[in-house]
Amino acid sequence: MKKTKGSIMLLFAAFFWGTTFVAQTTASDQIGTFTFNGSRSIVGAAFLALLILARTGMKKQKAKVSGEPVEKESIKRTVIGGILCGCVLFFATNLQQSGIAAYPEGVASSGRSGFLTATYVVMVAIVSGLLGKKLHKIVYVAVFVCLGGMYMLCMSGGIDNLYFGDLLGLLCAVCFTGHILTVDHFNDCDSVKISCIQFITNGVLSLICMAIFEQPAWSDLAAAWFPILYAGIFSSGIAYTLQIAGQKYADPAVASIVMSLESVFAVIGGFVVLHEVLAPREIVGCVLVFTAVILAQVPQMRK
Repeated sequence: MKKTKGSIMLLFAAFFWGTTFVAQTTASDQIGTFTFNGSRSIVGAAFLALLILARTGMKKQKAKVSGEPVEKESIKRTVIGGILCGCVLFFATNLQQSGIAAYPEGVASSGRSGFLTATYVVMVAIVSGLLGKKLHKIVYVAVFVCLGGMYMLCMSGGIDNLYFGDLLGLLCAVCFTGHILTVDHFNDCDSVKISCIQFITNGVLSLICMAIFEQPAWSDLAAAWFPILYAGIFSSGIAYTLQIAGQKYADPAVASIVMSLESVFAVIGGFVVLHEVLAPREIVGCVLVFTAVILAQVPQMRK
């Protein structure tokens, strides 16, 4: 039952992440990368802070009624974990948003970025092998299938068809690989608290960079209020908390597969809301990348 609960949490997280690519694409035309990520992170942190206060009040009320003392917890590990996760997330989210903003007009940036981000699942499998876990032969197959998919998605028309946004998307996937591994290392900490701290960290770092490189006007923030709120509350506040909580219950293989559905939701969201349409070769590339994502998890599922 707990594994099912974890999978459902991760499915909702994937949906919110995928549809947030639409919000990110819309915001990229209105405000800068650091402005967007700093704002969404602070909104997400504020949302989670309210949730923590409400939950703490409920615990105290329950303890008062039952007569049992409130269980004290050490916050040192949670704070350290939140800061480390936030630092990695800073690089991941800003590379992702920079990649979306770098695509020229007419490119299906939401779906393209979504599938390039999903390659982190294959990267996680490879890094696990480098850290001492023996790699199954099928993982090597997944790597080649993923490379083939990325070629069809980004370079089937030659080097001229490779966008700078694609390179930033791949670097973003590398950073999300680090984020997944960092979250897994601190999976014994309070999910909501560590998520709140990571967004405070990401928000502060992004706002510092905003002040140095972008210096937006208030009118720019007002124009992008809906993408900021959607990304802040649903993607940052809710989805990342669901990820941290869901990874506690779901099998690692199942968790990676469910979270990789983010790329599918990104394509669907881009098509429905922004009317983005992938070319046939890009669709083939997406299918290959998603196939590689599934193949990379087969050994753990068999185990």
